[in-house]
Amino acid sequence: MCGIVGYVGYRPASELLLDGLSRLEYRGYDSAGIAVVQDRDIAVRKRSGRVAGLIQLVESHPVNGSIGIGHTRWATHGETSDVNAHPHLDESGRVVLVHNGVIENHDRLRERLTDAGGGFRSTTDTEVIAQLIGWNLDQLVETGRLTDDPQTCWDALESTLAELKGTYGLAVLFRDCPGSLWTARCGSPLVIGVGREEYFLASDTSPLVGYTRDVVYLDDHDAARLSRDGLEVRQRDSGTRDISIQTIEDEAVDIELGEFPHYMLKEIFEQPQSIRNALRGRLDLDNATAIFGGLNTDAHELRHVDRIVLTACGTSWHAGLVGEYLIEEFARIPTEVEYASELRYRNSPLSDNTMVFAITQSGETADTLAALRECRRKGHKTLAICNVVGSTIAREADGGIYLHAGPEIGVASTKAFTSQVTVLALLALYLGRMRHMSHSAGLAFLESLQQMPELIAETLECHSVVREVAARYAECENFLYLGRQYNFPVSLEGALKLKEISYIHAEGYPAAEMKHGPIALVDAMTPSVFVTPQGGVYEKVISNLEEIRARRGPVIAIAGTSDRRIERLADAVIPVPDVPEFLQPLVTSVPLQLLAYEIALLRGCDVDRPRNLAKSVTVE
Repeated sequence: MCGIVGYVGYRPASELLLDGLSRLEYRGYDSAGIAVVQDRDIAVRKRSGRVAGLIQLVESHPVNGSIGIGHTRWATHGETSDVNAHPHLDESGRVVLVHNGVIENHDRLRERLTDAGGGFRSTTDTEVIAQLIGWNLDQLVETGRLTDDPQTCWDALESTLAELKGTYGLAVLFRDCPGSLWTARCGSPLVIGVGREEYFLASDTSPLVGYTRDVVYLDDHDAARLSRDGLEVRQRDSGTRDISIQTIEDEAVDIELGEFPHYMLKEIFEQPQSIRNALRGRLDLDNATAIFGGLNTDAHELRHVDRIVLTACGTSWHAGLVGEYLIEEFARIPTEVEYASELRYRNSPLSDNTMVFAITQSGETADTLAALRECRRKGHKTLAICNVVGSTIAREADGGIYLHAGPEIGVASTKAFTSQVTVLALLALYLGRMRHMSHSAGLAFLESLQQMPELIAETLECHSVVREVAARYAECENFLYLGRQYNFPVSLEGALKLKEISYIHAEGYPAAEMKHGPIALVDAMTPSVFVTPQGGVYEKVISNLEEIRARRGPVIAIAGTSDRRIERLADAVIPVPDVPEFLQPLVTSVPLQLLAYEIALLRGCDVDRPRNLAKSVTVE
C-alpha cells in the first residue's frame, strides 16, 4: 500500500517522479505529492485524488531540481485531504519525507513533541516522523553540529528510527544537504535503482523500468544515502554493509495497456500466456512429474513431510484452498490453509515434519511475511509461491516457486490466481509422484495440464455471453456464489471479485450449505451463480440449484459445453470447456472474473482502482 519514488542525479526530477507515481498508482490513489529541492529550498506539490490531478498541479506550478521524492497514498491515519497528502515537512521546513507503513507509537510521540512546543499541520502518523527528525536535528545543532554535514543528517535520522515502533519505508530530504536523498526500511519494501551518476528509489521495480535494470534491494533495518557520488547502505546492527547489485528483467511492454481499456481486462486475457509461463520448463514427461529448481529441499526431506500448511491472504488464500484439495487428493499429505493474519498470532502445534508455503502475488503482503517469519523462527521449512522476483518473501523464504505471470497492475487479482493454482497443481503432482502416484497417472495429469493454455483461450470466448448476463443483473445488490469440491474456492473467489470492483454484496458458499442458512436470502433480486461443471457431485449441485429455482431465485450457471441439461434449469448459462475436475478452477474462474468486470463497468466503477483498496497490502 502506498507508493514511493525518489530520484537523485542530473535529470529534471519532477518528470521522473510523476512518471514513477503514475506507474505506482495501483498501490494507492487517495492522494499524491512530490517534493523537489531547488535553490536550497524544498518545493512541495501535493493534492488529494489521483496522480493525474497532481500532474496538472505541477504543470501549472512547475518545480525545478534534480533531486526529489514522491508518494501516492492509501490512507491509514487521517482522512483523504490535501493537508494529509505526502510529502510532509517538519515545522522548520528543513526536513521533508514520504512514508509507507504504520507508526504504532505515533500518538505518544506526537504528545511529546507537542509538549516540547511543536506544532502539527496534519492528522497523519507520517508527519510525526518528519517533526521528530526535525527535533533531533535541532538538538544536534544546539551542540554545534552543522546542518549541511551529511553525518548530522545521518545522526538525526538514526536517532528518529530508534524511537519508531511499527513499519516504515521512508524517503527523506534535508534542505541543507541538497545533494543527498536518505531512505530507510522496516517492514515496507524499497528498492534502489543504480544508474550512472544517478540513483532511483521506489516501492517496487515498476517505476525503474526503462531507466535502469541494476537494483539494490533494501532489507529490514537498512538505511541508505543516495547521491550522485555514490550509494551508502547502513544496517542498524552491523553498520555499513556491502552492496549487492542485482539485475531485473526489463518488462516495459508488459506494463503498457496496449489495446485494452483496463489492466484488469488485459490481465484476464493474458491468462493463456501466464499459465504457459508457469508450466514452462517444469514438465518432465519422461518421469511423469514436475521439475522445480528453487525448492532448495532434497527428495528425502520431502518424502518425510507429514503435514503442509498453506498460508495466504485474499485471493491467494482462495488459491491455497484449491491447493489443499489438490495436495490431499494426489499426494495424500494432510494439508490446511491458514489466513496469514491469524496464523501469525496463533501458537499452532506444527510438527517437526510440517512444511509451510506462503502464497503471495506481490511477495510483500505484511501478514503473510509475518506468518512466514514466525514459522521460520520456530524451525519449520518455509517456502514461497510468489510472482515478484526479489520481493521480501521471495528473499526470506528457504526456497520457492516463481509464478512468472508478469506484472499484475489491476488491483483485483486475476492472472496471479490461475498461475497460483497451476503451480499448486504441479506441486501436488511432484509430491504425489514421490509417494504413491503411478507413472501413467502422472503422465495423464501432465497431459491435461499441457492443454490448459489453449483451453483458457477457448474459455475467453465466453466474453460476449458474460456481457449479456451482466446487463441483465447489474442492478442487483446481492449475489450468491455456489460450488462444491474444487469449485467451492472458485465461488469464494468469484464473490470476492464482484465485491472488490463493483461494490455489490456477494457471498460464496459450498452449494450444500445453502439449506443451513443462506437460502433465507434468496429472492427475485438475488441471483445465485452456480459453478457447476460436470463431475462427481454434479447431481448434488443440480439439486441445490432446483431449490433456488423453487424459491424464484435467478440462477446463473457456469457449466461445461457438453451439458445440455443445465440450459433447461438456469436463467443464464456461461459455457466453459470440459476439463478434468481437478483443473476446473482454471476455467471456471475466468467467466467470474469477466462477470465482475462487466458489472463494474455498467455500474460506473473504476475497475483498476476500486475504492478503499490497494494492490499490495504492506500494513497490518
